[in-house]
Amino acid sequence: MKAAQPIRKNVPSILRVLTNDLTTAVMEGINSLVQAAKARARGYRNVDNFITIIYLIAGKLDLRFAHTK
Repeated sequence: MKAAQPIRKNVPSILRVLTNDLTTAVMEGINSLVQAAKARARGYRNVDNFITIIYLIAGKLDLRFAHTK
């Protein structure tokens, strides 16, 4: 009975994990990217710049120029 109570209490969270692809490993990876952005964003004066750095790091954008002939 003691073991069933926490499980019953957390059923919505348990089911959400099963239907969602976000695992703790994915969340730790995202957190790592945010922490890297935080390290790069030192000296910026507002949160908007910090959020922009997070998008640039985590978005994995290809910012190379296309070479046209």
